[in-house]
Amino acid sequence: MTPPGESAAPAPAEAHILLVDDDERIRALLRRFLARQGFLVTVARDAAQARRLLGGLAFDLIVLDVMMPGEDGLALMQSLREQGLGVPALLLTAKGETDDRIAGLEAGADDYLAKPFEPRELLLRISAILRRAPPPAESPAGPAMIAMGPVRYDPERGEMWQGATLLRLTATETALMRLLAASPGVPVSRERLVERLGRAREASGGAQAQERAVDVQITRLRRKIERDPRQPRYLQTVRGEGYMLVSD
Repeated sequence: MTPPGESAAPAPAEAHILLVDDDERIRALLRRFLARQGFLVTVARDAAQARRLLGGLAFDLIVLDVMMPGEDGLALMQSLREQGLGVPALLLTAKGETDDRIAGLEAGADDYLAKPFEPRELLLRISAILRRAPPPAESPAGPAMIAMGPVRYDPERGEMWQGATLLRLTATETALMRLLAASPGVPVSRERLVERLGRAREASGGAQAQERAVDVQITRLRRKIERDPRQPRYLQTVRGEGYMLVSD
């Protein structure tokens, strides 16, 4: 990683980041850099320490290194999502191939940044994720619910409910649902979804890789919405046009 430079984007007020990396030098560099940008930063040296911190503190974002000894970042990410933790996450890794990026998204990450990287790019990625993050949940009430069998989605709040249970959505899943729910019954192209999610094609493997990443997020959403994700009723694929959200 090159030495930190000037700020690339303002930090959301009081955003609290958990930085998890086994490399002490990188932890120190990133902590200083992000603190200078206005973030509150807490660091962890491994997955075990990260779990302890997550058990007692609230975070707005996790920045997580993949290649760690013991429980690696992918395993930790997947475990946290299975436990229902919806806090946004950005994975850092020395692996930059498309399959590795897809593996990170499948584990539940919102974005993926390959090492070495410029601190300005890290800041831009963090800011983009935090802008997409939903506000804290309050209640399941709301006049504009979209009904999908036992699941209800509130576009105004960006919340998904199954009965009285709030379903945890990542920031990227929330952004996708907002886009699809803005025009239920109308297909939205993969290209438009990529564009609206704000991912830089040049920095992330090109248009084809980004469309595959959207496909991964759609698959994850179907697991939360559909009775049978292999035969979706509510989050449909429209051949040659994209994806379409359908309500009851």
